[in-house]
Amino acid sequence: MEIVAYGGWDRCARFVAGELELIVTLEVGPRIIRFGRIGGPNELVEYAKDMGSTGGSEYRSYGGHRLWVAPEDPILTYEPDNDPVATDETAIGVTFTKRAGALGIERAIGVRIEEGRVLLEHRVTNFSESPRTLAPWCLTVMAPGGVCLFPQPEFRRHSEALLPAAPLVLWHYTRMADPRWSWGSRVVRLAHDPALGPQKVGAAVRAGYAAYANHGNLFLKRFPYLPGAGYPDYGCNFETFTRQDMLEVESLGPLVTLGGGESVVHSETWFLVPGVSVPRDDEACGDWLDGLSRERPPHWPEG
Repeated sequence: MEIVAYGGWDRCARFVAGELELIVTLEVGPRIIRFGRIGGPNELVEYAKDMGSTGGSEYRSYGGHRLWVAPEDPILTYEPDNDPVATDETAIGVTFTKRAGALGIERAIGVRIEEGRVLLEHRVTNFSESPRTLAPWCLTVMAPGGVCLFPQPEFRRHSEALLPAAPLVLWHYTRMADPRWSWGSRVVRLAHDPALGPQKVGAAVRAGYAAYANHGNLFLKRFPYLPGAGYPDYGCNFETFTRQDMLEVESLGPLVTLGGGESVVHSETWFLVPGVSVPRDDEACGDWLDGLSRERPPHWPEG
């Protein structure tokens, strides 16, 4: 890790491994504000109006990757992260922490970068006087111009599987006929379009991966699915949201009730696969994504 200036901030943490580069803000956040190949485009969105800003009581989007809490709440979820973060180096990486404010919730992102992958540990701790029921919610906000891909449940014949496979969750503004959607038998696709507004769905993705193709690269996010756990938003461990300026690839942990001083952890593993061309055929795309995910299992090292 080295300290560098980036995006108008004087102090950011830069990680490099092989061709991968990742930058975390230190003066606000924590936010992973850049992820990509050295010398290549940022796979994450940056909001020019917020870059370099610090302080103040208004919520700023900044861009990049952030840790929220679900279910979405206009006060708790949108608590501003405009102040400097604490940094702690451990045996498993570097942890960036937003200390608990008036609402009593501390948020931390642990980062470790290795050849070909990034390991993230998201931790939410309740320091308030009352129990809090929440779920860690990890939003990776991607640069415009790409397409999100996530797998459908495994196909089984009616005679072999009578019960439902997984929920697909809609919001009031979800429009399944929106031209940005492609509802394949194997893969669901959501394309970014700079001319169209908000669109979102959630799902239980038991396969534990979702992807975003842009700039000739494939961002692959691995995350857990725990059978029998109570996930927020009618059972979602994955959600995707888009509007004119970005597209989000989100993972969620199960709902938990935290007493004072208690924490919950949610891990992700990131990969960036270069030189990709997404198969147009749905069956071929499903095989391709399944193969990439099998070759790149999720991981978080023991501390």
